[in-house]
Amino acid sequence: MRLKLPKEEKVRWTKHSQMKMRQYRFSEKRVLKIIRKPNRREEGIAPGTTAAMQITGTKKHPTEAWTMYVVFKKPGGITIVSAWRYPGRTPAGERPIIPEDTLEELNDLLKE
Repeated sequence: MRLKLPKEEKVRWTKHSQMKMRQYRFSEKRVLKIIRKPNRREEGIAPGTTAAMQITGTKKHPTEAWTMYVVFKKPGGITIVSAWRYPGRTPAGERPIIPEDTLEELNDLLKE
């Protein structure tokens, strides 16, 4: 499946986010909708990031669609760092337990 990203200059996509969008079958419109109209916004796992969530799924099989991004003031625009689908519902304000190797990978992505 080939992912076609929009030619917007204000939105930049990391390779990691493109890979995760393919994995979870998110379109670019879906990811941007999560950022524009989230059900909840929290501090991201990686330093300096913001995570936005929308409730998806059904009552029997609830899921959440998450997007992590960085907003830049000087050059303007945002960078989409990652997108994922979480099975179930997360409590508001609680950070999930993330393995150290995943945190290191996210920090490396933000340095690019």
